[in-house]
Amino acid sequence: MSEEVTRREKRPTRPAVRQDTGAIRAWLDPAGCPRARPELADMAASTRELHGALDEHARITGVPWLHPDRPTIQRDLLGSPAVVAWQEAKAAFLLAGDGAWSELPHLYARYGTPGTTALIAALRALEGARAAIVTDSGMQAVALVADVLLTAGGHAVVMRQVYNKTRTFLEHTARRIGAAVTLVDDGDLAGLAAAVRPDTQLVLAETFTNPLTRAQDIPALAALTPNLVIDSTIATPWAFATPLLARGARVVVGSLTKALGGQDTALGGYIATDDAELANQVMDLMAMRGGILDDDRAHGIADGLPAAELAHARRCATAARVAAFLARHPRVERAFHPSLPDHPDAAVIARDYRRTGSLVSLRVAGADEMRHRHIADVLVSCGVLRYALSFDGLATKVNHHHTVSEYFTPAEQLAALGIDRLIRLGIGIEDADDLIACLNWALHHEQSVTAEELAVWRTTRPGPGSDA
Repeated sequence: MSEEVTRREKRPTRPAVRQDTGAIRAWLDPAGCPRARPELADMAASTRELHGALDEHARITGVPWLHPDRPTIQRDLLGSPAVVAWQEAKAAFLLAGDGAWSELPHLYARYGTPGTTALIAALRALEGARAAIVTDSGMQAVALVADVLLTAGGHAVVMRQVYNKTRTFLEHTARRIGAAVTLVDDGDLAGLAAAVRPDTQLVLAETFTNPLTRAQDIPALAALTPNLVIDSTIATPWAFATPLLARGARVVVGSLTKALGGQDTALGGYIATDDAELANQVMDLMAMRGGILDDDRAHGIADGLPAAELAHARRCATAARVAAFLARHPRVERAFHPSLPDHPDAAVIARDYRRTGSLVSLRVAGADEMRHRHIADVLVSCGVLRYALSFDGLATKVNHHHTVSEYFTPAEQLAALGIDRLIRLGIGIEDADDLIACLNWALHHEQSVTAEELAVWRTTRPGPGSDA
């Protein structure tokens, strides 16, 4: 970094001490003042340097940012007319019933930025939505929708296999505001019909579910409630021939951290809906409490969407090959992936889904919970699959589901939910045969690998705690 850039960055917080009022003195007398505006050229060096650099940067970029080298959370609006126009445009969104004021030009970064505007346009196209909002995480998207839809004395239905933190958040919110939550098993349409009440304000389901990869029948769910909220993080909008909003969902939420980001470099989430009034209520709430995606991440995700779409297609195809191998392996009790012919929702998947996702889970025959944990540790010692959270990044990830996601859940509850004794794979962009080779080796040889050997292996790997 040059000495000039360093000096510019320090100036706003440590301005130079003025040594001489010089030519500016005539403008300092409260009893009178020259008719002409004071000239920048007559001002102190610290003032000239800062504002000369701001003006030069604006000439180069075409945008009057408030930093001499980079975009800022707000910009110089050059007076009140720009603010009035922005406020009137916001009012027009509220009245028009089409779109949300998330799309307004950059005024202040808590409301939106050039990057979020570009990403919102892309998401509206992907989801076929009249309005979209981007958030700083997928959980923020879920929380905003829940906080707007679920009110005091209201009721929510949550399908049992939604993300555990989503379920916990909704149950916590309901207790706090005096609402109620009913859990219904995924695929139990009769149970959902019985659970929906006149005061049911949202029904939340996830597709595909994690880790059992259940697929939702969106038209069947929508026929039972007008307040269907779908988390399609794992399926992605690329999975559907017809967008979910056109199939009856009121709201779609998703994580940008996973497939739509695709490289494990950007945390984010989004909300898509045709209900413009709801979208604007969400924006009003977010404007008060924060939670919008920052400009750099929004630009990066928007620019990377074409490549992310291709990578997701590759992951889905690889996951199907891995799942088929696991389904016929003698050591595997059960494999879970939407591509498998024995999937409980196979008919719905064949009818409505074009892609089957990158998430694969397996249960090893005759192995208890601790043995599954050990098998996952042995598997990563091949050096290809990485023990990590999340999915839909470049590298394939593996983890023991109980350790990572349900560590404090009692064993009997895990068994009742059918999510005990599971290893989860988030397939990456590697060649399918290479992943299968590692899986086959671990399944055949994990019993001969000791915990002590694994501890030694960890010390030799590049990263914290190693000399490599």
